[in-house]
Order: sequence, then C-alpha cells, then structure tokens
Amino acid sequence: MTTKIFLIRHAEAEGNLFRVAHGQYDSTITPRGYQQLAYLRERFANEQIDAVYGSDLTRTWATASAVYVPKGLAFQPLPLLREIRLGVWEQKTWGEILRMDRQMYIDFNKRPDLWCVEGAETFGQVRERMLSGIRQIAAAHPGGTVAATSHGAALRTLLGTLQGMSLEEIGTTGHGDNTAVSLLEIEGEAIRVVFRDDASHLPASASTFGRQSWHKSDAATEPGLWFQPAGGGLEACLDDEVVGKVAMALEPGRVRITAYEILPAMRGRGYGVQLLGQAVQYARSQDRETLVLNCSQALAGYFAQYGFTHTAGDEMVMDLRRVIRDIPQRGQ
Repeated sequence: MTTKIFLIRHAEAEGNLFRVAHGQYDSTITPRGYQQLAYLRERFANEQIDAVYGSDLTRTWATASAVYVPKGLAFQPLPLLREIRLGVWEQKTWGEILRMDRQMYIDFNKRPDLWCVEGAETFGQVRERMLSGIRQIAAAHPGGTVAATSHGAALRTLLGTLQGMSLEEIGTTGHGDNTAVSLLEIEGEAIRVVFRDDASHLPASASTFGRQSWHKSDAATEPGLWFQPAGGGLEACLDDEVVGKVAMALEPGRVRITAYEILPAMRGRGYGVQLLGQAVQYARSQDRETLVLNCSQALAGYFAQYGFTHTAGDEMVMDLRRVIRDIPQRGQ
C-alpha cells in the first residue's frame, strides 16, 4: 500500500523578499507570494488530496490554504516540519551575517555538516525531526495522498537524506524556489523521492529565484545590506559604504516611515526593498499593525508592489496583520 506525500515549499515570505534570515521567526507572505499561490492552487486543482499538513508557522499554513481551502479540508499543523532554528542569526539581514561570519554563511548552504551557530539547531537535528514528521504523516494516511508545506532548508535536508546523501553531500545540491513541489512515495519503511523542487507551475514573472542570484553562486552568497543606527534612523551599508537610510516614528497604532533613501547609483539592484524590511520588522517589534508613508506619485507604483495602498493625498498604508487573504485566481 503506497502513500503519496506532496511536499511544498512555502510561497515567497518577508524573509525571502527583504533578505532577512527567518528560520522560526513567524513572518508572513508577500504580494508576490499570493500570486504564486494562485498558480499553486491551479496545479493541485485536479489532484485528489486526502489531508493537508504543514509547519505551524504563518507562511506555511498560508501556503497550504491554496490546497486545503478549495478542497474543503482542514489544515493540520505539525511543528516537526518547521524551518531550521537559526539562533542568533534570526532576523539579521543576510548582508550582516555575511559581514560577521562569511565562512559560516557559506557553510549554511555548502557544508551543512559544519554549520554551527549559537542557539541554533544542527542540520542533523533538522534531518531527524523532518524524517519523524514524514513517517508520522504516512502512518496516519496509509494508501492516501497528502500535501505538506514546509521550508527551504528543512526540505533540502530531508530530500537529500531520502536520496541517500550525507549532510556534506546535500550541500552540493540545488535549492527549491518558493512553492516548489516534491513528491514522495512511501511503502512500509521505504521512502522514494519521485521528483523534487519542481516549480514548473510558476511563470518567470512570479518566480522568486528569477529575481535573485545567491542560489546560482558557487558560494551561495550575494551582496547584501547591513544596518547601523545613525541620526535617529538606520544607515544602510554595503560593505563599508553607506548607500541609504531609513527612519521610522511611532504613531498611535502604526509606524510612519519618515525617511527612505537609497543612493541613485544603488537603485535598480534590489537593495531598496531591504530598507522596507527594516521598517516592517520595527513595526512588528512595537506591536503596530500598520506602516504609513507619504510619497510622490512617481514612487506610488514602487510601494504599491509591496502591498501599500493609497488612503488620501500622497499617503500610503501597508496592513501588517497576519491574515490569510482569499487566494486569487490565476491572473488576478
């Protein structure tokens, strides 16, 4: 009796977009992530699914909604499927991590057997709990077909292990794009990887990896920003050069972005959105549900793509509440 488990990496989340390390930090889905979910929903429209599981973090149960909502199923949270716990790396930008420990940054992707960070899990621990989670799901649904949502590093570790690789060997394998799908077939104690990391349902316009280069690098690194306090805000730095600034002010129930600047020479490289990431994290740390800013008509489209909407005049607002939106149909 064969059990099938579709493994799905979560849709694009704030950590992916803002280039911030979010292991078990509970970030949410981005506007592009919701576009990806429309394609994921379409992919599973004609697939018989008996149950839907996933990590209990917001970005994974939001992703699972593209499968369980249209099929009228319940979501079953399983913490065993969480992302690796990153310890002191949590909520740091990848640029800051690269600056403070380049070799450990490289080891995270290339030599997971060597990776060791204060307060973090080891990849060996992730491997064991992911295997335990998969076996638990299979035991509950003998002969059934299940979908389960999880995370990039956790899935890479699990899939490589099931393909017979050591942790060192897993570091030589590729990465799955957001909403990439893998398929396991389980019969008794045997688990077979039928395929892995398939994101063929995503057009290039909806791909996260299509806008990023780190996964193509031999060292899996990318130039990234780090931030330091300065003049009532945060200076954005690339290596040792200041390339921008972001500043925020607390208001009742919300945070206002009072400064948002990136040097002209640095524009168009994906750095500006990392400033927005700092504002979002600050607002969440202050229990605020809304980000507000004033901008010119020329910049309105830029902020709209990240979830800001107009209220009145030149003021734009982003709602930070963690809610599952209705999954749009393809093209919406």
